[in-house]
Amino acid sequence: MKSFFSGLFLLLQVSVLAQSTDQPFLLVLGVAQDGGYPQAGCEKSCCAPVWANPPLERYVSCLGLVEPASGKRWLFDATPDFREQLRWLQQTSPAPATKPLDGIFITHGHIGHYSGLMHLGREVMGAQQVKVYAMPQMQGFVRQFGPWNQLLKLSNIALQPLKADSTLQISQGLRVTPLLVPHRAEYTETVGYRIEGPNRKAVFIPDIDKWEQWERPIEAIIQANDYVLIDATFFADGEIPGRPMKEIPHPFVQETMERLAKLPLTERGKVYFIHLNHTNPALQKGSPAQQLIEKNGFHLAEQGQRLGL
Repeated sequence: MKSFFSGLFLLLQVSVLAQSTDQPFLLVLGVAQDGGYPQAGCEKSCCAPVWANPPLERYVSCLGLVEPASGKRWLFDATPDFREQLRWLQQTSPAPATKPLDGIFITHGHIGHYSGLMHLGREVMGAQQVKVYAMPQMQGFVRQFGPWNQLLKLSNIALQPLKADSTLQISQGLRVTPLLVPHRAEYTETVGYRIEGPNRKAVFIPDIDKWEQWERPIEAIIQANDYVLIDATFFADGEIPGRPMKEIPHPFVQETMERLAKLPLTERGKVYFIHLNHTNPALQKGSPAQQLIEKNGFHLAEQGQRLGL
């Protein structure tokens, strides 16, 4: 009973902070894997209902960060759904903004996480000097390959260097720290981000390989932060028939829940699963997979959700 009331108190705190008019907050702008939901070319049972009912659509995994007092806004990842997510972020900010966007933090060089940068170019926004925060290999990728390097040539973006575990003060009350994580590195390294506000701290890790491959125990990350939004690409092994899932070694949601099962309810309640592949049954409202996540004290990140910082 004590753990129940502790969990309820935490949820009330989240709600109060998220609704505060002057406190910074995170806005969940998307929860799906790089291909979105429904996914291009998929007419199977996982996506067919969504084609028929567009309100069920889910954008690609992305967070917005809003500082109401100043009107400043940042994105964490630039996804294929950049157009809709930027507008959503702009409409959410309660104060007038002096620029379309105050910066974009990129996690890595897979299409769901950087390809939205194209909207900043001459063919669309023709933006000027939008700050794009990136790790060394990600910076090299943008400088070397077109069309991304054209964004630099035309001064649409201004690359801002990041260093792992080095904290950046982006505002008086906001700090961001990149955390290196193991993940397929065909082109770039991969990071998650710790985002610190005046009252709360969040960690965003949309992509990572198995937890055992990371030198940081995920349990310690959870205990040290207030919200932990983590990779939930696949719910369980065998989710993609005919393909060895060792080739795409994300931690299955079932694995993560089993690993964290002994944590107190208050700690499990900090976990929000995000970055769900279109095959993940937890995307389907009321599904047994979704119910199991909730029963075990975890959360699914919800599009439009606010998390007060």
